[in-house]
Amino acid sequence: MRVAIAGAGAVGRSIAGELLENGHEILLIDKAPTAISVERVPQAEWLLADACEITSLDEAALQRCNVVIAATGDDKVNLVVSLLAKTEYGVPRVVARVNNPKNEWLFNESWGVDVAVSTPRLMSALVEEAVSVGDLVRLLRFSHGDANLVELTLPEESALAGTQVGDVEWPEDTSLVTIIRGTRVLTPSREDSLEAGDELLFVAAQAREEQLEDLLSVRRDSAAS
Repeated sequence: MRVAIAGAGAVGRSIAGELLENGHEILLIDKAPTAISVERVPQAEWLLADACEITSLDEAALQRCNVVIAATGDDKVNLVVSLLAKTEYGVPRVVARVNNPKNEWLFNESWGVDVAVSTPRLMSALVEEAVSVGDLVRLLRFSHGDANLVELTLPEESALAGTQVGDVEWPEDTSLVTIIRGTRVLTPSREDSLEAGDELLFVAAQAREEQLEDLLSVRRDSAAS
């Protein structure tokens, strides 16, 4: 998979290193000569250019990229890169870094963003995830379809503890994608049973989050009394 990363700072280089280890082809783009540190990520391609300029993106052959990551420290730049990648080059997947949480509402499909990653929001979500049992935690927002990646740790008192995945009437527009049980990562099947303490990861429509939390968190006999 070919991935272009706009922004060759610490964040961009870190992403590049991870993706290179997974066998992907990486192009790092930055307009600052001081950011071009080929020796830090020697396996990547490097391009000294302004990623907000069409001529630069033509030189980068952005149309050949499967993914573009807008990872600069400037939200305006990330939005422009995302919009150009999607509308001018038809890049299938655009991921954008949100630096200022106040700008998060802009990072949607109107600006070509498929996935917006807000570092402050993600950090607060991870804190909540570490201390919350029975509460739904939103980890990541997907722009298309108004869906989110959410996590919930199944509490001891949940009515679903001991229930097989296939026997649960999940809300519409939700999908259980992973069960984390201790050190194991499970791809759920219909025959797998849910256990108290399981970390459940869902892709869910935002409108269904409250319904999903109610389903997983409360014993039905307790709720009825």
